[in-house]
Amino acid sequence: MKRNVMYLALSALLYVTGCTSKKEEKEEVATYAVTTPLKIDTSFTKEYVSQIKSVRNIEIRGQEKGYLQNIYVDEGQHVKKGQLLFKIMPKMLQAELLKAQAETNSAEIELQNTKLLTDKNVVSKNELAMAKAKLQAANAETSMAKMHLAFSEIRAPFDGTIDRIPLKLGSLVDEGALLTSLSDNSQVFAYFNVSEPEYLNYQQTAKAKGQQEVSLLLANNELLKSKGKVEVIESEFDNETGNIAFRARFNNGDNLLRNGETGKIQMVVPLKNAIVIPQKATYEIQDKTYVFVLDKNNKVHSRTITVASELPDLYVISDGLSLTDKILLEGVQKVKDDDKIAFKFQQPQEVIKQLRLKTE
Repeated sequence: MKRNVMYLALSALLYVTGCTSKKEEKEEVATYAVTTPLKIDTSFTKEYVSQIKSVRNIEIRGQEKGYLQNIYVDEGQHVKKGQLLFKIMPKMLQAELLKAQAETNSAEIELQNTKLLTDKNVVSKNELAMAKAKLQAANAETSMAKMHLAFSEIRAPFDGTIDRIPLKLGSLVDEGALLTSLSDNSQVFAYFNVSEPEYLNYQQTAKAKGQQEVSLLLANNELLKSKGKVEVIESEFDNETGNIAFRARFNNGDNLLRNGETGKIQMVVPLKNAIVIPQKATYEIQDKTYVFVLDKNNKVHSRTITVASELPDLYVISDGLSLTDKILLEGVQKVKDDDKIAFKFQQPQEVIKQLRLKTE
């Protein structure tokens, strides 16, 4: 009796185990979602490394040789147009001015005497003309001496901010020596390089919409409050890089930006007839990007693709896929080459709707 009971129990266990194994085998055949590439018109925000330059930035240099007698400003100070910045010891220049003035006075006296003699027909009119010419030469020398003396005082040519002052009081200043730099930071330029295809797309858009606004991402990953406008494009492409330089102008009312800073220009780039696929349908091996393509026998095969640009959740494909190729959307990490799968097709338009891309 006990043996019969044990036999029945064992048979029941084997039956249940067999059913479970068959059930697990059926569960191993999974159904995966597939889709196809989609051609759309869209746009995305691209970042370009940029160099920031002041609208006006000049070097202040000594125009005469001498000792630095006075420094009236400090590094980083904001100055006004015409404000006195430096004074070079002018003793030699003052002496030259006194000498020129003395020669002028002598020439004036000589002209007066020559004129009196000419009126009395004692000397010829040519002598009078020579005396006038001598006075004119003396006046020119005086004007030149005054100008050189004025060069001993260095004044700001425009409103701006003083840069580093390398020389100290008493330093010997040679003609042309750098005293400081002056930057007008009320507005700044941001220079950045754009590829040829992006340049062509921009030109086509600019004709229809006018100047394009751009944003500036600062080094602390904060956006500048004011937007800039692309206003200048260089005339030639760089033969080595294939890029062309753009220039955008930004208002800098709060004086946050300084000459020489770096940042990233954020510009909206239009894409016409772009072929896109979801990023989650791809995988990478050794810097190459792959997708699984489904053949007519429902087998998957890996294929290399070329990514032209990256959008939120999507890749723009330039090579490797056609619009009719069915690609694996889910389970990319679960399948391998030549696996036969069951699939559920999802329309690419529906897939795109679930992503973050902005379409037009």
